[in-house]
Amino acid sequence: MPLQLPDDFLSYFSGWEEKIDAFIEWRPDAASNRKGEEGPDRQIMPAQALPPDTAALNGLPFAVKDNIAVEGFSISCGSQLLKNLRSPYTATAVKKLEALGARVVGKTNLDEFGMGSSTDNSGIKRTNNPWDTRRVPGGSSGGSAAAVAAGIVPFALGSDTGGSVRQPASFCGVVGLKPTYGAVSRYGLVAYASSLECIGILSDTIKRCRQVFAVMRGSDPMDQTSQDAPAGAHPLYRAEKNNAFSGFGRGIIGVLSPRSIAQAVSAAAMQEAKAAQDSREAPQSEAAALEIAAQAATLEEEVYRGFETAKTRLAGLGYRLVDVDIPSLKYGVPAYYTIATAEASANLARFDGVRYGQRPDWAENPDELIDKTREAGFGSEVKLRILLGTFVLRSGFQDRYYLRAQRIRAGIRRNFEAYLGDSEYTPSIDAQKPPIPNTQPSFLDAILLPVFPTRAFDRGPSSLSPFAQKAADLYTCCANLAGLPALSFPACVEGGLPVGVQLLGRAFAEGVLLDIAETYESAYPFPHPAGYKAFWDI
Repeated sequence: MPLQLPDDFLSYFSGWEEKIDAFIEWRPDAASNRKGEEGPDRQIMPAQALPPDTAALNGLPFAVKDNIAVEGFSISCGSQLLKNLRSPYTATAVKKLEALGARVVGKTNLDEFGMGSSTDNSGIKRTNNPWDTRRVPGGSSGGSAAAVAAGIVPFALGSDTGGSVRQPASFCGVVGLKPTYGAVSRYGLVAYASSLECIGILSDTIKRCRQVFAVMRGSDPMDQTSQDAPAGAHPLYRAEKNNAFSGFGRGIIGVLSPRSIAQAVSAAAMQEAKAAQDSREAPQSEAAALEIAAQAATLEEEVYRGFETAKTRLAGLGYRLVDVDIPSLKYGVPAYYTIATAEASANLARFDGVRYGQRPDWAENPDELIDKTREAGFGSEVKLRILLGTFVLRSGFQDRYYLRAQRIRAGIRRNFEAYLGDSEYTPSIDAQKPPIPNTQPSFLDAILLPVFPTRAFDRGPSSLSPFAQKAADLYTCCANLAGLPALSFPACVEGGLPVGVQLLGRAFAEGVLLDIAETYESAYPFPHPAGYKAFWDI
């Protein structure tokens, strides 16, 4: 089915885009001319039969974050260095959707190379939140989240390295899914931190998110880290289930204990204090730095109320809630930024102005060409993370920083697997796991966490500092370190802005997370900003 936009849609798009600036490139005319046929060298459609309801994606428009390849469209990565680059091929995840009839209509704005929490680090333009245009949409997939929240597209693709799908989803009041690492092919995604990132989904409803993921998932010969779900993994669709939940009402959900939150906030505060003391804008005393960091990592009153609302509603829907303690959560942020910056420094080394990218008008030699290209093309946040990554990979520092971070990462994964189960779904191994206190059987269905300590923040004097934004990643980055799926969805509206919560689950158990959130959505429909109009049937 060719793309057919409603008669009054283009004026609706123009009105919203003028306010939010979500798109780097908008080309609905190109959608009808694009083809999604299988290429001669590899299979594009998944081997397993697709659920019947995925046919509803045929003819729907969708947007793609501008660090994911779509042939003929831009792939700027939000950077001045690549702003004129056009992609020569299409990512596997996009090809699968196009083969089913969905159509790409544009590329969305992002923090440069996916590095940021506001989309204000984009070197191309600034994107605003549809709920309040004075506020940020979150990042780094802020353009995709804003486009879905405004009703411009029913779903969009983003990338999640440490929360870059879930945090903007929370800020903009939409659904954000970070799949299990390897569940969706990364072929066509510009690499930032290869062992952490994955292509994710932002959508208007849980049902639509499930449909899109059903099409995108599966192994791909072009990405050796991709894989099909193992035998015994939870089915994606509820109708396929056989007692997938634990048996107490609808299921058992772990809730991050006050102790874990207090420990994580304390550790984040110490990290913030050290970073602030080393910066030009350092407070005059360590105590002042600790106070700033603690405030950044502690839940805002409205976010706390939203989290409590979600707990109360889930309990009322029949789920059993139990407190869980994640001891390694407090180490998540430093481990995450050590690993992410190290991998970024290696991955971004290819952007040198020799093969592609904006070149200077003149250079004395190749070294000067590279220096001038990166000086003019990279923004300050990208330069900072490359320098940090180069530092932790220096000879003599790898054991002290990088390898220690990898050991912490393994510990974080073990902490979560003790509650949720491992990725192998081996019955003999599952039976040996110790039971969750006061529950039977051994494993939880999901763990409920906040997404971000604040709602969408503004750009005024009260805005979060770059250091504070990094400290606030403690609730999202652990899912990436552990390679586990996580789903953000709107819990409620507080103070005129949406508050999201997230569910973190066992590897390849996206279906369980979607089931819980769909039950929540059916009882408490997701909110929309003023001026929203529903164009897309579900």
